[in-house]
Amino acid sequence: MDQNLALFKEHLRLQEKSKNTVEKYVRDAGRFVEFAAAREGAEDGETITRAAAVAYKEFLLKHYRTTSVNSMLIAVNAYLSFIGKGDLKLQTVRVQQKIFMDEEKELTREEYGRLVQAAEREGKYRLCNIIQTIGATGIRISELQFVTVESLENRIVRIFSKGKERLVLLSCSLVGLLRDYCRKQRITRGSIFITRSGRPVDRRNVWAEMKALCKSAKVRASKVFPHNLRHLFARCYYEKEKDLVRLADYLGHSSVETTRRYTRTASISACLKQLELGLLLTKKIRHNTDYVIFKK
Repeated sequence: MDQNLALFKEHLRLQEKSKNTVEKYVRDAGRFVEFAAAREGAEDGETITRAAAVAYKEFLLKHYRTTSVNSMLIAVNAYLSFIGKGDLKLQTVRVQQKIFMDEEKELTREEYGRLVQAAEREGKYRLCNIIQTIGATGIRISELQFVTVESLENRIVRIFSKGKERLVLLSCSLVGLLRDYCRKQRITRGSIFITRSGRPVDRRNVWAEMKALCKSAKVRASKVFPHNLRHLFARCYYEKEKDLVRLADYLGHSSVETTRRYTRTASISACLKQLELGLLLTKKIRHNTDYVIFKK
C-alpha cells in the first residue's frame, strides 16, 4: 500500500471511524491515486493535481450513478485534506430528493415476509431472527452486537456507534421472539447473534446468507441486503405514525433531511396518479367555447 494511504488509514482509525468506513475511504482514495498516477502529462512528476482530480470526477460521472460518485468524492476529499492538498477538493453533485421509491430495489412488506418464511423453512433460525430484529428496530447490521440477552430485561439496547450513544427500544413482541430464540439456542448472556466461535456476526456473512434466500423466497436479489431492512422499518413506521422527528431519533440520524430519504412510500405509478388533478382542459370538437375535464 502507498505510504500516504497507509498513514491515511491510521488517521481514520484514530478518528474512531468504523471499520467499514475506514476500508471504504482507503479503497476509494486508492482508486483515485491509481487513476492519477496512470494519467499522461503529469506536472513535474506530480500526479495529484487539479487536472487529475477533475478528470477523475469526470470519469466517475461517466461510469457510476450520482449517489455513488458523491460517496467516492467524499472519501477522495478527505484524503486530499489529509495530504495537505485541500485546495484540490472537488464539489459533490447536488441531487434533488426523489419523491418516489425505486421499485426494483425497495423491499415490500410481502417480500420481507417471504424472506422470513424462507429462512425459517430452511432451518436458518439465526438469520430468520436477524432479519426480524433489524426489521423491527431499524438498527444497522453493525449494531446487532449490542442486542444482548441482558438488553431483553429492560427492553432497551444501548448502541455505541459513530462516536455517540443512542437507546433503541425493543417491542414486547420482539423481546418474546428473541427470548424464545435464546432459550432454544442456549444463549444465556452477551450478544445474541454470534458465530460458532462466539464473535458477533459479520456483515458480509449476513449479506451472503440473505442473498441465498432470494430464489426460494421469490424475491429479486437487488432488493435483498441488510440495509434495506432498515429502509423498510422507516417506511412502515412513517406510514403508521407520520412522525419524521421521532423516526430520526430511532434511526440515529442527526438530520431529519437524512431521514426523509428513508420515507419514500409511493411508486412512480402512484405518483403519476397523484398528478392527475383534473386541470387539463380540452375543447369539444362541436362547441369551441365549451371546455370539459379531460378523462382517461
